[in-house]
Amino acid sequence: MHRQHTTHRQHTTHRQHTLIDSPYGPLTLVATDGTLSGLYMTEQRHRPPEETFGDRDAGPFGETISQLEAYFAGELTEFDLPMRLDGTPFQRTVWQQLQLIPYGETRTYGQLADALGKPNASRAVGLANGKNPIGVIVPCHRVIGAGGSLTGYGGGLDRKQRLLAFEGATPMSENALF
Repeated sequence: MHRQHTTHRQHTTHRQHTLIDSPYGPLTLVATDGTLSGLYMTEQRHRPPEETFGDRDAGPFGETISQLEAYFAGELTEFDLPMRLDGTPFQRTVWQQLQLIPYGETRTYGQLADALGKPNASRAVGLANGKNPIGVIVPCHRVIGAGGSLTGYGGGLDRKQRLLAFEGATPMSENALF
């Protein structure tokens, strides 16, 4: 008798979240299968519904909280955390590029599009930037409009301005390299 053995395992994701205080209001941290997958501000545009955040449990967030506290204290300028950035391939490419913008500096949407080799994609870069699921740590607040204007920010322009001032950010010229 010949038996065929097949195993069908469905991978289910396990989500957890916690809330922490920050100088910019409460932050919701979300982990998927133990890896940071979201950092959301209150009243943030494109914030997923609360019921998708999973159980409230601070367990997987110790290092994230520690690094955020150091950042807000002015002691950390670059995060080193495992992250799960769920999005389209283009969005993930934009979010990777955001992580190359140094603390205290800004880039324009056009500069990001150029760095991606897609000089006509400023608008698409802006849309991807706005859907960044891990604010602050993936520094979408460091992206500004042409000419240095503070354009849209999912967490609100007031928070964007305050984060940039906190970092001492200065706009870069159009020729700045990553």
